[in-house]
Amino acid sequence: MKTIKILLIMSLIFFLSACSAKTESSIPKNSQKAISSYIISPLDGETVSSPVRVIFGLKGMGVAPAGVNIENTGHHHLLIDMNELPDLTKPLPATETLIHFGKGQTETNLELSPGTHTLQLLLGNFIHVPHSKPVLSEKITITVK
Repeated sequence: MKTIKILLIMSLIFFLSACSAKTESSIPKNSQKAISSYIISPLDGETVSSPVRVIFGLKGMGVAPAGVNIENTGHHHLLIDMNELPDLTKPLPATETLIHFGKGQTETNLELSPGTHTLQLLLGNFIHVPHSKPVLSEKITITVK
């Protein structure tokens, strides 16, 4: 019982320190041009079957799970059929159209209905806040048959 209380207290301390930590991007200013997020697969304009295998790409930064505060890293968020970007100054909400990959995943299989869909990646920091200069992929359009 004592061990559980100690673990809970340690978890709470970690959580509070993460929340109070600097949330602004730690991306070096001189490397902004070299940083890009992109969708490797499927290709823009491609016709695919569901489930759709989506593979993420990232250049100039590293991938780290949510909760892990390592400089010059982040984790992916996939925006599906979103016409407007979410608030880029706050933690990204997890919804059906904004999927978090907080374990540091770099690919997924999506169940999408037949029709036209858009996909776009947005990198978030260790607490799901986009970097001060957003690392956002080009939006691609796919057709699910």
